[in-house]
Amino acid sequence: MTGGFAVVEAVGGWFAGSLALLSDAGHMITDAAALGLALFADAVARRPPSRRASYGYGRAEVLAAFVNAIAMLAVVALIAVEAVKRLLEPAPVAGGVVVAIAIAGLAVNLVTAWVLSRSGGSLNTRGALLHVMGDLLGSLAALIAGGIVMATGWTPADPILSLAVALLILRSTWQLLKQSTGVLMEGVPTHLDYDAIGRSLAALPGVVDVHDLHIWNMSSEGVALSAHVSIARGEEWLALLAQAKRMLAAEYGIRHLALQPTWPVPAAREDRKVIPVRPANS
Repeated sequence: MTGGFAVVEAVGGWFAGSLALLSDAGHMITDAAALGLALFADAVARRPPSRRASYGYGRAEVLAAFVNAIAMLAVVALIAVEAVKRLLEPAPVAGGVVVAIAIAGLAVNLVTAWVLSRSGGSLNTRGALLHVMGDLLGSLAALIAGGIVMATGWTPADPILSLAVALLILRSTWQLLKQSTGVLMEGVPTHLDYDAIGRSLAALPGVVDVHDLHIWNMSSEGVALSAHVSIARGEEWLALLAQAKRMLAAEYGIRHLALQPTWPVPAAREDRKVIPVRPANS
């Protein structure tokens, strides 16, 4: 639907002389590619772990979201440049054609956005949905621009609304780029408090201190944790480990963890009787 209607918008935008339609057509072409990439990444992410990828392929979704965000930045830049050119050199716009095509584009984008909104909240899906929402805003801007041109004949409305849509898309794209980059750089997930998790582990009965704490995303949604835990008594470790697992799962949603315990080795008693062992041939 998205790829097919991009052709319709491109032809209609060229015929009507509308930057709003042409920019939205270019946007929809990148969206069709983005949706294909998201679909491919989703298929790859479902593959089970292997000897070469022990964590699995969940980050394929994050890579797709990152690529989609970069593509969106390029689209925003192109729209902004063309809008400035049109403002400096106004061109005639066929408002009626723009309105008709924009209404059809709005319907296509609403259906596509509805389908994607039911597909979960992973970064990959959000990246694809961001493209479609940008298209939806583009169609809405084209509709308003066409209406203004029809009513008043003021053609600068077309590039001005295109520029406004580009700025709206830029904010969401920047957020997606930050989140996907954070996952790829193995940063602490933004919804988790690193210090609070460290304090929660250290507050467990029998824990002396926690160090070398690391928290990162294995995929767009799965969180992993590793840490060294110093404990007072070695025989308490199994019970303490079970308690730590329950606490991290219940309070922070972390279920993939690796905790390494250390505890003091008992010193030898000075009054302990040492019995010498004679060599076997003596």
